[in-house]
Amino acid sequence: MKSGISSEAHRAGLKVDQDRLWNSLLDMAQIGARDDGGVCRHALSSEDIEARALLIGWAKQRGYQVSVDAAANLWVRRSGKNDDLEPVVAGSHMDSQPAGGKFDGAYGVLAAFEALVAMDDAGVNTRRPVDLVAWTNEEGGRFDRGCTGSSVWSGAMAVADYLDDVGIDGVRLGDALLSTLAATPDLPMRPDTWTAHAYVEPHIEQGPVLEAKSIPIAAVTSIQGVRWMNVMIRGKGSHAGTTPFAVRKDAFQAAVRSIDALNRLMDDPDDVTRFTVGRVVLDPNSPNTVPDSAMFTIDFRHPDKQVLEDKAAQIEPLIRQAASPCTVEIVPTTTMDPTPFPEQIVGGIERAAERLGLQSIRLPSGAFHDALYAAMACPSGMIFIPCRDGLSHHPDEWAEPADCAAGARVLTATLVDLANS
Repeated sequence: MKSGISSEAHRAGLKVDQDRLWNSLLDMAQIGARDDGGVCRHALSSEDIEARALLIGWAKQRGYQVSVDAAANLWVRRSGKNDDLEPVVAGSHMDSQPAGGKFDGAYGVLAAFEALVAMDDAGVNTRRPVDLVAWTNEEGGRFDRGCTGSSVWSGAMAVADYLDDVGIDGVRLGDALLSTLAATPDLPMRPDTWTAHAYVEPHIEQGPVLEAKSIPIAAVTSIQGVRWMNVMIRGKGSHAGTTPFAVRKDAFQAAVRSIDALNRLMDDPDDVTRFTVGRVVLDPNSPNTVPDSAMFTIDFRHPDKQVLEDKAAQIEPLIRQAASPCTVEIVPTTTMDPTPFPEQIVGGIERAAERLGLQSIRLPSGAFHDALYAAMACPSGMIFIPCRDGLSHHPDEWAEPADCAAGARVLTATLVDLANS
């Protein structure tokens, strides 16, 4: 072993073929392609089924074992010396946002597939099997609750918990699931939950840091925690032209004062805190009526649990003070603590990058990923590569071929050493 990774890992990483990976990304992007260059590939749709068929075809050509589970997670196995050992898993998802890009999710799946092929080309036979996974419905673009497949695999949810969810097209998730599974009736079924040795997810950063620093690789340290809330402020509707300011109970002005106070609370010189008011709804929403009520959302994220809890505890008293004389009701909608990734994985990614001559930094993830649920079941981590302007969930989403290959090389080397442990 040299510089912290094995010679086999180094050799396999160097066998990643940039052109082969890039062509697979472009081929996949044709499925659900939009006229503006983006992709619309909803979970459990005909486009999703077509994408699965493409991946299955590539896997069978290589002689890999393909299977599926009750959540329609798609599994591709490259055998190891002992297939009875817990496998190492890598992958992401193939569903997209309605106006998504070519790389979000799909890059992680296809980088993992390229890693399997690179191991073949390097003649590496790992101790453990290596599994590629394409998770079901990460995005939540068709069915609201995302990370469906990974949450089932981790044991956090059961398939039955999702069956009655109704998509934006009026289709029940259970029915779409049956159609998707029926499209591959010859595939063996895996159990819904089982134990893996480790999980690594490659992904575009979906942020601007790597591009701004001209660094090709990030070893992701955690997925930051969130506190989401709906804030309802109730005042008193009245005539805009006749009601003096001194006696108004203007719900919108109370919301503005509250948001201003929250901005001061969330001010962070280090620019780590993420605070967003993404929706404001007024009633009666009339240009010549003092608003009777104002609802706004809070999206607050931070990688440090203590910071998250300390600031979250200040939100309600701060709003009540700022909104007076209006009344306030705050309803939490999502509460999730940060998910730290173990040093075993984070350090392994760094060592692989160093040995392959690639600069890397450590970053937390601001967005949710399937790795959040995978981390509940086994040691997990993520590899980020740059994306242009930090743009994602948009047709203009873009990653350079060289960066895609760099991430796949680091992934390959990381997987080899994990699979030999």
